[in-house]
Amino acid sequence: MNRHAPPAVRPVVTGVGVLSAAGDGPAALTEAVVHGKAAFAAVTRFDVSARRTVRAALLPEPPPLADAVLAAVGQACRRAGLDPAAPDAGPPVLLALHSDLRTRATVAAVAAGVAAGWGAPGVTRTYTGACVAAATAVADAAALVAAGRHPRVLVAAGHLVEPGVHAAFDAGRALARDGELRPFSAGRTGTLLGDAAAAVLVEAEPEARRRGAPVLARLAGWGRSGDAHHVCRPEPEGEGVARAVLAALERAGIEPDEVGYVNANGTGSPMSDLAEAKALHRVFGAHTARLPVSSSKAVHGHALEASALLELVVTIGALAEGLLPVNAGWLGPDPDIGLDLVLDGPRAARPRYALTLNSAFGGANTALLVAAR
Repeated sequence: MNRHAPPAVRPVVTGVGVLSAAGDGPAALTEAVVHGKAAFAAVTRFDVSARRTVRAALLPEPPPLADAVLAAVGQACRRAGLDPAAPDAGPPVLLALHSDLRTRATVAAVAAGVAAGWGAPGVTRTYTGACVAAATAVADAAALVAAGRHPRVLVAAGHLVEPGVHAAFDAGRALARDGELRPFSAGRTGTLLGDAAAAVLVEAEPEARRRGAPVLARLAGWGRSGDAHHVCRPEPEGEGVARAVLAALERAGIEPDEVGYVNANGTGSPMSDLAEAKALHRVFGAHTARLPVSSSKAVHGHALEASALLELVVTIGALAEGLLPVNAGWLGPDPDIGLDLVLDGPRAARPRYALTLNSAFGGANTALLVAAR
């Protein structure tokens, strides 16, 4: 019996918005990731003289976090043609943020902004589940729409690199020693952090058609799992990641060999990348040899709670452009990885389905299956 039946009402994405170190808007981000134009530079926003790693992917003049999130929300809602004056326009808002002493104030500011600008009833739910926070929010949004609970749901996320988080990652030796994020590559030494604010409008397909809204992509499936293995190390065989992917495929009602691209979690961590590669081999078997894989983190950095939403925007953009992003930062093959990585330039392809994967400390994993229009 299929435990995750395909949704009766298909959730689609009708609007996207993003601010990242690659530039303002989805087009700038897509251009950068497709061609592997890494956005890392020396950190000057705060003092890193005592740190091992001194590079990150930063917005040149970052606004307050709430303002950055609201800017992305505005892009997404305008792209979707949402009319804030329409009686049913105001969607619930699911917001992914890093949890700190300022979270309450940021949530309040975002809530006030979406209410004033788009008629939304404020922030319905806040997600602080580390690097899968935004993907969890997207999965919840898709489930709410598919179940007919709401005609549309707005998902937003934001993260700005700050001294405390940078110091914690640096002290934990999670950041790349050479200042380059090299997913799945020989010689990879860790990740690099990045700024991001992103938003997507998830809508019931019939409602989007009724409004004449653009359908950018369809959320065909989603899956979540927990490793329960270690507070910060991944389960080494990728079993949890594999379960999340299989749940997404099952929910969509498709076979593994129908997937044509994976935007991997790919943090550049020696252990995490290897576990993720094993998960892909576990799920896709012989198809792995011809399944293109890359990690866009090599360009825009790891935006923690906002990373999954940023990477969903990347995946939608790549499908629209018909160009799969380069796996940047590559030095040479790791014989234990064995993936069909996109190297030496973008790869022309128009797959029907693409996966975007994320994993977090504590063993949380998410998989979002995106279908091209």
